[in-house]
Formats: sequence, structure tokens, C-alpha cells
Amino acid sequence: MSGTLNKVMLIGHLGDEVKMHYFDDKNCVGRFPLATNETYTNKQTNERVSNTEWHNIVVRNKAAEICEKYLSKGDKVYIEGRIKTRKWTDDKGTERYSTEIQCSDFTFLTNKNEQQNSTPQQNTPQTQPTSSDIASNDNDDLPF
Repeated sequence: MSGTLNKVMLIGHLGDEVKMHYFDDKNCVGRFPLATNETYTNKQTNERVSNTEWHNIVVRNKAAEICEKYLSKGDKVYIEGRIKTRKWTDDKGTERYSTEIQCSDFTFLTNKNEQQNSTPQQNTPQTQPTSSDIASNDNDDLPF
């Protein structure tokens, strides 16, 4: 195999609300932390151990707007994308690094209708969009 692959698939819970940044050219970026958990039993102590890993998720443009509209802190979501490491220099001249997941696909896994029964919310839609809902409909004439 001569190629390479940079693909990440995560299922986790939002650690905060989606933070949006809008640009002059009408593009935007949404960022949010995603927590994934690993739980196992320590064989020596027979104690249950849980580890949380935090991931910085980045979504762009229409996908970011959909995430901002429908996702809330604590919601469960499936994220698919690629790993990207950014490098920058801070105010003190120190080189800093940040590893992010550039989201290319997502599916909301929290059922808002169930949440609505326990917590009143305003005008929650009956169906939740996925990133495929924002794809263009240029493929309507495909035979499958």
C-alpha cells in the first residue's frame, strides 16, 4: 500500500457549547471540546478506573452553523474527520502547538425529543440533521 490515511472517528459528549468565529468573507468556524471515556478494571486492585480524553473539534461553514444550532453541552455526537496540528507563537515568543480534529462528517446521537420530556426546550425540531443534510443535492440523478 503506497498511500497514507489520516482518519479519526469519535463518539463522545460535548464539554462546552459550540464557539463560533465569523470571517469577513461570510465563512465561519465552530469549535468545541469533545470528551471520550475509557473504563477498565485494574486487575491488581479490582478497582474500576475511568480515563477521559479531550479532543478539540473544528467544524466549518454550514456544518458549524448546524452544530451551533442543535448541539449543547453534554450532547452525545459522532464525529468523523482528520487530525491536524497547528503551530503558532504566543505573546511571549514561545512556540505553541494545538492538535485538532477537522470534522468532515457528524451525526447527532442525543435524542432531543427524550430531553424535551424531562427538560422544557423551545421549538426543538422532530428530526436532527446530520452533515449529509448539508451536502449539495447534485447527485439526485444517481441510480442508487
